[in-house]
Amino acid sequence: MEIGELQARLRDLYEARDRARGREATFMWFVEEVGELSRAIRKGDPENLRHEFSDALAWLLSAATLAGVDMEEAASRFAAGCPRCGACPCSCPHRPGGAS
Repeated sequence: MEIGELQARLRDLYEARDRARGREATFMWFVEEVGELSRAIRKGDPENLRHEFSDALAWLLSAATLAGVDMEEAASRFAAGCPRCGACPCSCPHRPGGAS
């Protein structure tokens, strides 16, 4: 399934609830799912990891929908390589404490 297809499916399934909940509360649900994903990563159970990654992705896409962000378009910034250096794999110098 493409990112845009999934975002559209989630919009069909949950947009009314998400709009009623609001952007901030929907984002907080996403943050909660990231916490659950963190716990799943520590435990390492493959089935639970798939579940928590999919939940986190779904809540991220729902939050993006409410913010008016097309995630297919947003993801395309990585299509040609690293958005910063343009290389694939990235050749940016490592930045301590975070991604390049």
